[in-house]
Amino acid sequence: MRAVLVLNAGSSSLKFALYALNGELAAAPAISGQVEGIGASPEVTIKTAAGERIEEAVDTAGSQGEQHRAALDHVFRLLATHNPDLDIVAAGHRIVHGGERYSAPVVLSPELIDELEDFVPLAPLHQPHNLRAVHAVSALLPAIPQVGCFDTAFHRSQPALAQAFALPRRLTKGGLKRYGFHGLSYDYVARQLPELIGARAQGAVVIAHLGNGASMCALRNGRSVASTMGFTAVEGLMMGTRSGSLDPGVLLYLMEEKGMDARALTRLLYKESGLLGVSGISQDMRTLLASAAPEAKEAVDLFCYRIARELGSLTAAAGGLDALVFTGGIGEHAAPVRAQVAALSAWLGLELDAAANAGHAQRIDAAGSRVAVAVVPTNEERMIARYTVETLHL
Repeated sequence: MRAVLVLNAGSSSLKFALYALNGELAAAPAISGQVEGIGASPEVTIKTAAGERIEEAVDTAGSQGEQHRAALDHVFRLLATHNPDLDIVAAGHRIVHGGERYSAPVVLSPELIDELEDFVPLAPLHQPHNLRAVHAVSALLPAIPQVGCFDTAFHRSQPALAQAFALPRRLTKGGLKRYGFHGLSYDYVARQLPELIGARAQGAVVIAHLGNGASMCALRNGRSVASTMGFTAVEGLMMGTRSGSLDPGVLLYLMEEKGMDARALTRLLYKESGLLGVSGISQDMRTLLASAAPEAKEAVDLFCYRIARELGSLTAAAGGLDALVFTGGIGEHAAPVRAQVAALSAWLGLELDAAANAGHAQRIDAAGSRVAVAVVPTNEERMIARYTVETLHL
């Protein structure tokens, strides 16, 4: 079986999917899964197209890079066991940051990988681990081409004003600007919309990618015109453990009055804030929605308020609102969140069909709603596979 391997590597996890390539790219992966617990007690879980589920321990040791390589080696052995005739012809990677230069997927060369290392400070929780997976594939399957697919690329279509900070020009020229993230998800969802909402897909659309990481994007003619995330993936909406946007004066206060250094601030902003920080209970929306604690309700209410507030901003950037689309783990599965956002946004002419929303239908707007409202499951892995095939002309 000729196939494209898709990889999405994190600090302690490695998601993978194998798409058959027999004349054309398969609609669904032949096998998918993930290794979790890299650096501790890693385990791999795989799911086959036939519905079989397999879990087993993974033996890793050494540095983080060596552990990712060992985990990937284990995955390769499993894939080959289930597909004796397996022929991996290419690998596609999610790489969070492509900077200003990359507005499309690219074939990864050693020189380009070195360039992407320069973006590690801009995405410290993602970029180094994304690149470790690239190095691991190079070591284990040196003959196959690899393609980098950037989360920032989709947003390079934004107007210059939408990307600018009000900072001195010397800093802007040095790369301090709004890049935007979750682009793989937005691109996939945007491509599904014409069939679901018709001509509105080319109008003013806002997509809300709501998960442990959360952001929103305004589109016009299917292209990004503004987004909530900016220079880093901590700006914008409140998230699972990330604060979202803050008054910069808060950080100055914490530095000057509380003695917090860069490492402490990074931990605060990325790991201790968001739903977890406000609730003091959990970063998991399912847990918070099931809790009777007032702190849980406050965290959910703040999450929804921030979404509704950003929706107003993005509506202005898009020049109106023809459709609101929910995606991501929370966006796809948390009907109470969708309902609360819609209630807060009723002034836009947005009205939900309560039964359709509760049933997680694809179209959840009421008959009289001026705004189409949809729920579209995202599929970043499929988008990466498609990019890889198109880039390499497979």
